[in-house]
Amino acid sequence: MSASIKSNQKRQPSRAGRAPEKSIQEQLPELRPGQSTALLQELHILTREGKLNQDTRRKLKQVNHLLQFIEPLLQEALAARGDVSLVDHGAGKSYLGFMLYDLFFAQREVGWVYGVETRAELVERSRELAARLGFDRMRFVATTVQEAMTSDQIPAEIDVVTALHACDTATDDAIAFGLARHARYMVLVPCCQAEVASVLRKHKALTLSRTPLGELWRHPLHTREFGSQITNVLRCLELEAHGYQVTVTELVGWEHSMKNELILARKVGNAKAQASARERLQQVLDELGLQELQQRFGA
Repeated sequence: MSASIKSNQKRQPSRAGRAPEKSIQEQLPELRPGQSTALLQELHILTREGKLNQDTRRKLKQVNHLLQFIEPLLQEALAARGDVSLVDHGAGKSYLGFMLYDLFFAQREVGWVYGVETRAELVERSRELAARLGFDRMRFVATTVQEAMTSDQIPAEIDVVTALHACDTATDDAIAFGLARHARYMVLVPCCQAEVASVLRKHKALTLSRTPLGELWRHPLHTREFGSQITNVLRCLELEAHGYQVTVTELVGWEHSMKNELILARKVGNAKAQASARERLQQVLDELGLQELQQRFGA
């Protein structure tokens, strides 16, 4: 054996002496314990090599953080009636539904996840993936939120309604669905609210002549920002007026997303609080000149 070969052999540590290679779970602290890397690869959150890029890392962190809010609600519903159902509106590629099923529903013999999405091609792709993974208690419905309210493909009563980044009035449609289906809980991450801002813009001159509060939305940038803020305030009051206890918090840190407000609603049914919320909702609409949106917000 040549001296060079012997030298190379000496430089190479034996396999037994090497530190064990880290698993994907150990390499990626963003993963939840027991979270399926195969599923995340199917969803194109992880590459085939088990890597994350900046965008998918942000998406994974957002969804995993949201799961921490949703799972206790699912557990409460399950404990209350021995079964649990969740409807995800604007499901898109159903990241949320699949990851919930993987971490919560797959460990149990009961419970259903329904994804509602208008794009038929995404619904079909989700159906194929659920079949391939053996996620037998997932259903996907190609319809609008409004049509879903009367769809016989979804149970008459639902435990949890979610809407992750449902744009503009889609969040309001998800709330209307939750009210119609007597949802115990609603978990909403709104974005791109434009309807209220457009009404504020339309009546801006009149409001400025009537009250100095019109300065809050006189400039176009402020109109957009204030419109977005007041939209979610009105949504919270609407939910409270229908008997929900509402909590508003951040989904994740601002470095990850500007569309970051998380609205959590739990049905409690306090009649006095409902009456007070209805009154305050109407007062806010009147004060801001938003009376034409009374039906939208259930005033």
